[in-house]
Amino acid sequence: MHPDLVLTNARLLDPGTGAFLPFDALAVTGGRIARLGTGRELDPGAAELIDLDGAVVVPGLTDGHLHPVSGAERTAGVDLSGCADLAEVRTALAGAARELAPGQWLRGWGLDPNAFGGLPVSADSVGAVLDGLPAAIDLFDAHSMLASRRALELAGIDGPRRFDQGSAEVVCDADGRPTGLLLEDAACELVEAVAPRPSFEELCRATVEVLGRMAAAGLTGGHAMDANGESLAVYAALEERGHLPLRLRVAPWVQPGVTPEELAGLIRRQGEGGRNWRVAGAKLFMDGTIDNGTAWLERPDCHGESTGAFWPDPAEYTRVIGELHRAGVPTATHAIGDAAVRHVLDAVQRAVAAHGAGGVRHRVEHVETVPDDTVARFAALGVTASMQPTHCTEYTRADHTDNWSRRLGEERANRAFRCRDLAEAGARVVLGSDWPIAPFAPLGVMAGARHRRPARHPEQPPHLPGQALTPLQALAGYTLAPAWAAGEEDRAGRLAVGHRGDLTVLAGDPLRTPDAELAALPVLLTVLGGTVTHRAG
Repeated sequence: MHPDLVLTNARLLDPGTGAFLPFDALAVTGGRIARLGTGRELDPGAAELIDLDGAVVVPGLTDGHLHPVSGAERTAGVDLSGCADLAEVRTALAGAARELAPGQWLRGWGLDPNAFGGLPVSADSVGAVLDGLPAAIDLFDAHSMLASRRALELAGIDGPRRFDQGSAEVVCDADGRPTGLLLEDAACELVEAVAPRPSFEELCRATVEVLGRMAAAGLTGGHAMDANGESLAVYAALEERGHLPLRLRVAPWVQPGVTPEELAGLIRRQGEGGRNWRVAGAKLFMDGTIDNGTAWLERPDCHGESTGAFWPDPAEYTRVIGELHRAGVPTATHAIGDAAVRHVLDAVQRAVAAHGAGGVRHRVEHVETVPDDTVARFAALGVTASMQPTHCTEYTRADHTDNWSRRLGEERANRAFRCRDLAEAGARVVLGSDWPIAPFAPLGVMAGARHRRPARHPEQPPHLPGQALTPLQALAGYTLAPAWAAGEEDRAGRLAVGHRGDLTVLAGDPLRTPDAELAALPVLLTVLGGTVTHRAG
């Protein structure tokens, strides 16, 4: 059988050793790497033959945590991620408001609470630009929303509410009047329920555009951490139309209050999907975010907040983890604070003790602040640390003057985003962006993991430089580690015969490109299962 694709005159980089393989050509047949050799040895009858002129081939890069469909919908509004203060926020919102038709909603995303300075995060702090407008603005963490007075009125929100999610809240002032700040999913959904939503076709078009940009950045895969709304139907439609350029592993949410029937339904759906997407695993939340005071910390933050779990009864979370583990379903739990991470590890340990390891690989997402004894437990339990180093470099400051660091205090802020410590303790560290929380470009994330500086201000001092990853560790975080976390190390993550023909071709060696230059290294070619999904120029 003739190969579908042959790459010649290539340098093939092994992410395990950092060395180049003793071959200069690679053939993909039937979606998998069929041969490694030299250009002269491989079949010249390939459907496509590409001379790479010495470019570097690495296994296809996989983002370990992203939200393609919900992110495509969320980022349809005005981008506030570059606004450093309230004056810039107001200017951006005013410009977007001028483009609205009468009665149309104003949407925004990426709002950083640091932009408020010493003022509370509230509609009143933003000011008159929101007067009379139905507006819903997502804060950068995607765990909170700022709603205008008109949006609150349309949603019927006139005071505090009770929710099944322990950290969800309609924030109110001393008189019980909502301020506009909504914390966590259950509270935000009150406004989302009355806000306009895109049609299915609009959502498909937005997702196609996002996935195309991801492929152009070198991504061949992603671990999608939600199946909310119409996500699964979008993936199925895009694949049918030939517009799914990433291989996606989708983990539906399991929320507090889940019924036995709902849990059984999620277990039955495991493996559902198509050629390049499938349901695999479950996503849970153990806490919220430090910036909002909804994380679960062993000691309160400086405002006396972040004292409780997302699950009102943490023991119920432990029981659900046990049920999923027994059924062979891998879990990924959002856990940011030290108490949350500890509880997740305790739950996994109990599940393994009760039912055996069974080859089920669990993960903790984010792991923002943990003590030494918790670091050591990841490797012992075989739990993956799924981390986003650019959350540290883009949203905190080296001098700890940002909201996140002030809330934690020096001691806990100094043991944060411990990528290097976890890797050197033997844990698998998967890297990702959590897009749309942070930019998805994988070379940019790897660069941030290495130099620990904000991308827009590389002249600033590094954030916790002792946690910087080596170039090889950073590359493994996008290749070997996500393959292992998915239980696919025998068919993904390396340039080896029998492995998937998912490939990223770079203009230079990412391991020897200086840290400050890595994000700009050109992506020449992206290949999914032997099919070119991006070609530079």
